[in-house]
Amino acid sequence: MTLVTLKDVLQPALHNGHAVAGLVTLGWEDMRAFVAAAEAENTPVILQSGPSCREHTPLPVLGKMFRHLAEGASVPVVAHLDHGYTFDECREAIESGFTSVMFDGSRKPLAQNIDETAAIAEMAHAAGVSCEGEIGFVGYSGGEGSDGTDPQEAAQFARESGVDAMAISVGNVHLQQDKEGGLDEDRIRAIEAVTEVPLVIHGGSGVPVAQRTLLAQTSKVCKFNIGTELRMVFGQALRTAVNSNPERFDRVQILKETHDPLVVATREVLKAFKGA
Repeated sequence: MTLVTLKDVLQPALHNGHAVAGLVTLGWEDMRAFVAAAEAENTPVILQSGPSCREHTPLPVLGKMFRHLAEGASVPVVAHLDHGYTFDECREAIESGFTSVMFDGSRKPLAQNIDETAAIAEMAHAAGVSCEGEIGFVGYSGGEGSDGTDPQEAAQFARESGVDAMAISVGNVHLQQDKEGGLDEDRIRAIEAVTEVPLVIHGGSGVPVAQRTLLAQTSKVCKFNIGTELRMVFGQALRTAVNSNPERFDRVQILKETHDPLVVATREVLKAFKGA
């Protein structure tokens, strides 16, 4: 069994100059492909259950799916709750076998965010589970705007919340379908100068691949969340499979054809985070 915590994979990344991908899952087909890709690249992987995934599948079921895949995997696998918004949701994830929870208090005032995150980190650590928090708000493409992370607030948050990883807002945006722009490296350097906590980039699909590699190898950014670009690959593969034979109706046969294209695309994502 290779089920591990977030801290188990991020601390080596921090000290050895690489990063780990937090891959946003929506169902069995993509999470299975993600593990297959990680095994092919011989690299750890973080399977993430975000809000839209949890709307479709209950946390206790997701926990069993993640743990089943980890038990058969040849590489370390983290079972991670992404964007938990309440104490109870994080507690349910821990009780469901997740090894890592991310509490998102980024829309709240700093003191409240620190207090609530600290309470969840304490609960998680007591259960042998890692905790990720967020300081500064990462917005959404075509939607809610971002609020960049202040380095001094980040230092206070890291110090007082007790998190194992800290998500920051440095030009990254959720749900971005292109890789235009990139991250504010000056802000990243200012943040990493005042903390030893591994940093996390949400909305990693919008970050140019060359910048992902540079930051993975030369900064304290140790985790990139990747969702949109792999969802796009899955969607295109599914569309191709459905349209190839309009008379076919067995979804098991149709969904099988998403596996190989998704493994190939995921392997390319994972390669960008490896060390020099």
